[in-house]
Parts: sequence; C-alpha cells; structure tokens
Amino acid sequence: MWAFPLLLAVGYECPGSSAPFFHASCKVSASAGALCSAVRAEMLARVNGQFGRWHDPHNNGTYQITDASDAGSLSLQRRTGDGKFTDKLRFVFTDSADGPCDVQGCSESQVTSFSDFSTNYCNLRMLYCSSADGCRPVITDASVSEREVVASLGAGHDPSACLKLKEGVLRSRGL
Repeated sequence: MWAFPLLLAVGYECPGSSAPFFHASCKVSASAGALCSAVRAEMLARVNGQFGRWHDPHNNGTYQITDASDAGSLSLQRRTGDGKFTDKLRFVFTDSADGPCDVQGCSESQVTSFSDFSTNYCNLRMLYCSSADGCRPVITDASVSEREVVASLGAGHDPSACLKLKEGVLRSRGL
C-alpha cells in the first residue's frame, strides 16, 4: 500500500519485485544533454566495461543486462558488492523534440526491505551520471539533470551516498 504513490509519480511500470512484502524502490525522471542513443550506449558501455574500463562507484556492485532488445528501453539487474542482494532496474528513453533525451528509470529491491541507504537511487544514477557529478564516463560524458526523484517510504536518494568504495577496491582492480 505504501508503494502506491510511487507508481503514480512517473508514468511507466517498474521491473517488479519478488519480495513477498514491502520493498525499497526509486524512480528517476531526468533530461540528458545528448541523444537517447548516446545515453543508452554509455550505459551499455559502463556495464560491458565493468572491472576494466569502468567500475560501479557505489560499493562496487555488478550490473548485468537482462534485456537490451528494444532501443527505447534497457532492463538490468545489479548485485551488491558483497553479492548478498540483487535489485532489478528498468530505463525508458524518449528523444524529445527540443533535443535532450528524456530518461526514466526505476530500481526495485528483490527482498523485503524498508531503508535502502540510497541503493536503488544509486543503482540508476551510476549508469547516467557525468564527470560533473564525480563519475567516470566510458564513451559519452553527457550532462544529466534530474527532474524528479521519488523514493519509496524509507528509501533514500542522496547523491553523495553513490560515490562510495571500500578501501583498496580501485587498486585491486587496476583502476
């Protein structure tokens, strides 16, 4: 029942959760300063470049593409750095008439959860953030402006929580 207002905030569905009870989630609506094809290609490059050209700065989780068959969307999952939890993500991309790409994203925990310490928000943000945000793009450094962020009750959306790595992770990965 708590998640109902979240579903009204942005007009598309989240990927769904297998959690039997309440679960943390976050939706983001943003404008990117590049065509959607470039924004989507950057996300794919980050995921495909893990542990080489790119790492997840939010505690070094691991992303996996689950569906990239539609050029207007992208579905993924992310395992936490310690491998204990998996979240599902979905992005929808729409090129607007005035140029910027409209990006809508949703991340949902797959276990019963309340407080997520901004994890679902960071799951999304780490795939589109730019160097101006402290991130390391792989092929396209497009500016992104978040228009709306709606987190479920108890879930966070703190950008500073997204850039956290355990000591030595970068050195051990050669990054």
